[in-house]
Amino acid sequence: MDDNVIKFKRPEPVKPPRRTPPWLRRYGVAIVLVLGFAATYAYFAMTGPQ
Repeated sequence: MDDNVIKFKRPEPVKPPRRTPPWLRRYGVAIVLVLGFAATYAYFAMTGPQ
């Protein structure tokens, strides 16, 4: 018989989105750049001059 009772609950607080720390973002960009240059070098080293 409790099915007809409306239960009022407080809404759960909204959690702020997670943020990446600035130092981690800086290292991530540096690693991506180094990997990009390494991939470019490997590509041109394997294909050779044409």
